[in-house]
Amino acid sequence: MIRLLIADDRPVFREGLKHVVSECRDMRLVEAAAERGSVLDAAWTTEADVLLLGDVSVPPPKILDLIRQHRRRGAKPTVLVLGVRDEDEFAIRVLRAGAAGYLTKDHTPRQLVEAIRRVAAGKRYLSPGLAQSLVFDLEVSKKAPAHEGLSDREYQVLCMFCAGRQFKEIATELGVSPKTVSTYRNRILQKLHLKTNAEIMRYGIENHMVR
Repeated sequence: MIRLLIADDRPVFREGLKHVVSECRDMRLVEAAAERGSVLDAAWTTEADVLLLGDVSVPPPKILDLIRQHRRRGAKPTVLVLGVRDEDEFAIRVLRAGAAGYLTKDHTPRQLVEAIRRVAAGKRYLSPGLAQSLVFDLEVSKKAPAHEGLSDREYQVLCMFCAGRQFKEIATELGVSPKTVSTYRNRILQKLHLKTNAEIMRYGIENHMVR
């Protein structure tokens, strides 16, 4: 029996997942959480095998921090991320952070069930369309996008700048000083060969990082 922990702040979405799970004889929902803190606590205290991690009211890049915190705690549930965003690069970072799978927003109930079973068995899973896209990208070009060379924190700050966030907002969100944010910005400009915030925004648009 695969025991599941669902983490998403949308009641309708949680109920939809519960319905899908209820139709599978080899799965059982043990708990549902809606907030970042309760997700970590539930992953630690429940005996779930798989954590279905959706939207928990944090910016998509901070999902990486949540996954890393989960791993550092040594909690058992394997993490399957559910459609935080469709960007290929973000999916790769989710896997690198420690998740076992990534399912894009357009997944079907059948794909969800398949993904749960795969990660519960110790395997990895990517949505078919996303996997095909990644393979295609590797075939047509050996040159990785410049932002792939950023650290996870730099990538997180880049996404925030691309979303139009200001220095103080970013500093508050990350719990650091504006000076530290400025340091990250300078590293981003250097690594991406950019000069201004306007160029950062243009880079984000060209690389489909602005939603």
